[in-house]
Amino acid sequence: MTIQKNFKLSMAAIAASLLVAACGGGGGGGGSSDASPAAPASGASTPATTTPANLTTPQYPADSFHLAAFNLLNQQRQQCGFPALQENTALDQATAAHAQYLATNNVFTDTEVAGNPGFTGVNFTDRAAHFGYTAINGSIGVSGGFYTPATWTETQYGQQAVYGLISGVYHIMIAASPTNTVGIGKVATTYNGFPEEYYALNLTNYQQVTTNAPLTFPCQGTTGVAYSAGGETPVPPATSGNWGTPVAVAGNPTDIIIMQTGTMTDSSSHVIALQVLDSAKDPNKVLPSWMGVAYPTTPLSPNSQYTVSLTGTINGVAFSRTFSFTTGNIVG
Repeated sequence: MTIQKNFKLSMAAIAASLLVAACGGGGGGGGSSDASPAAPASGASTPATTTPANLTTPQYPADSFHLAAFNLLNQQRQQCGFPALQENTALDQATAAHAQYLATNNVFTDTEVAGNPGFTGVNFTDRAAHFGYTAINGSIGVSGGFYTPATWTETQYGQQAVYGLISGVYHIMIAASPTNTVGIGKVATTYNGFPEEYYALNLTNYQQVTTNAPLTFPCQGTTGVAYSAGGETPVPPATSGNWGTPVAVAGNPTDIIIMQTGTMTDSSSHVIALQVLDSAKDPNKVLPSWMGVAYPTTPLSPNSQYTVSLTGTINGVAFSRTFSFTTGNIVG
């Protein structure tokens, strides 16, 4: 797949979105089914009162950005033991509106400002409620966009968006979250005669995932992930340019992950020390307590196999994980 250009991401509102959800028992607290919905955002119209049910079969159009992103994200999640995501049309509307806000205001951000054109809510939880999704039980929202001087198919755009997101030290959260509901929105404009994509994803409904936590993404046998990534906001610690494939370590919503050590070893037995990050170590205060991440601070090589070794604790109990994955010829 062609390397994308001018890839931009924002993560500024993830922590705020999780915090709002946590007020009702979701977010880092997780597991509660009676989380209080967010009030309609100031300046937005009154939302619907009934949350639409999830769709057991996605209704995104064939060959669309949305279906390609949905299928790839689910494939990547499920191969590593994370829950399958189901489409929710209210979240689709909320994320589509946010993508339009990004395009209209020519910004890349997770939050919206009341009074700006296209405003439907300050954060992902507000916008979900505005479009009728009030069953909030933990919420993760990501926004992004990219431009490339070539015309791709909608399938390529959707897949590249996901590859870009899951190559982010913070955005990899969408591949490893204990959630089962998603909305996907996308708007395309033009720049220098070629498409410029704006998109947003909102994942909700925290749940118990496994009795064998923590799980990892990538995991044993994962292939095709980006070997190099950049352009993430906030900037991952200890990086001064592009970094290599990150590895997420995730548990159930009530778990506490502490990362201790991490290495990657290539086929030539060269050992790469990894930067480890968890909610306690994260200077940007984005990572939730149920997730840690380990990443090389410089790019890896394309189409190459790496063996990962990780140690840490989950709820105070030591864990270790060792597995191998293979990069693709993809830049996130």
